[in-house]
Amino acid sequence: MTRVKRGYIAQKRRKKIRLFVSSFRGAHSKLTRTIAQQKIRALVSSHRDRDRQKRDFRSLWITRINAVIREKGVYYNYSKFIHDLYNKKLLLNRKILAQIAILNRNCIFMIFNEIIKQDWKKEYLEMI
Repeated sequence: MTRVKRGYIAQKRRKKIRLFVSSFRGAHSKLTRTIAQQKIRALVSSHRDRDRQKRDFRSLWITRINAVIREKGVYYNYSKFIHDLYNKKLLLNRKILAQIAILNRNCIFMIFNEIIKQDWKKEYLEMI
């Protein structure tokens, strides 16, 4: 049999994978087998962390809202605030509330006071 030298297709495939991991350090960017493993690992991690990022941001927004709400009312917290928002049919999501809490606290305190004011009136009328 004649000797067959590997053509450009395999080299092209390896080069394409090498470009993906070019920023990795050491053998992770030099050795072909290691490159293939690291590419798979990187893609799995990026897929996992895209979902994780959504959870992390939601918890950050909740923490920010809770911190601002607890500044104003001693016996009032995030869960009561969200519950009252739903009861009043105010459709503000957590991202928007967190942005309001950071950029303009007076605005969120106005929302907070309106909810509290209506609750006190309701409770007072029920007591009478």
